[in-house]
Amino acid sequence: MPKRKGRILYAENWVYAPSIQKEREIIEKTGAQVLWVHGEEAHSGSHATTYGYWRYSGGGAMVGKGCHPLTAALYLKRVEGRKRREPIRPRSVSARVHALTRSTHYIDQGHLRADYHDIEDFSLMHVVFQDETIADIFASDIILGGIHNWLEVAANNHRSICNINPNTAMQTYNPSDHYFRDIYVVEKIGTKQGWSFPSPDEDWFTGYPQEMEAFYRTIAYGEPLESDSLLAADAISTIYSAYVSAERKGAEIAVNTF
Repeated sequence: MPKRKGRILYAENWVYAPSIQKEREIIEKTGAQVLWVHGEEAHSGSHATTYGYWRYSGGGAMVGKGCHPLTAALYLKRVEGRKRREPIRPRSVSARVHALTRSTHYIDQGHLRADYHDIEDFSLMHVVFQDETIADIFASDIILGGIHNWLEVAANNHRSICNINPNTAMQTYNPSDHYFRDIYVVEKIGTKQGWSFPSPDEDWFTGYPQEMEAFYRTIAYGEPLESDSLLAADAISTIYSAYVSAERKGAEIAVNTF
């Protein structure tokens, strides 16, 4: 039976977000050492009913949202390592998770989704890389005001803040919510009244069309892929180890790399 060759294309749009790719260029051209990456993905809760159940979603905020800024951090350290010709991968992780909206002390005023069955709505991962640099990744379902996606890079020769969503490409003041009844502003904004940051092209800022084009070019022309199976493996292994750490109240857990 003939052997078949295949490619695993890891659909991580944060890798292809314009701000992250600009940071890649900065790291490559300046020879930067990335000392600390600090990032977050958060909003007020998923629309999917099944998201509230571990058996359907595989976890809560940490896997569902934290995977995105985490992978961006792993990717930028990979870029640095590629430049230095020495792989820089995750070595260990410490993590905590909390189910704040399931607490008996939570006061529900109806603004956050609060019907989760057995998942966390807040998480923090502290990642230590093989070169002893670090990343801190937040993820949660307790943030009002729309999607909150950003990554900050503290390097030895520069500092970058990558605002994926929201960003200030456009700012609009709307005195009455009904004026914007048929106008899309940004995902999960909650209200369209007052100051807001309408995204002129939300998909572009988030990296989706760039990701799809990169995949097509990889298959059609064999071009190198930035988001591949090795990056996916590191992200999954780090998150799995982070859940083990959280179960052990934040104990440092080694990340298995392949």
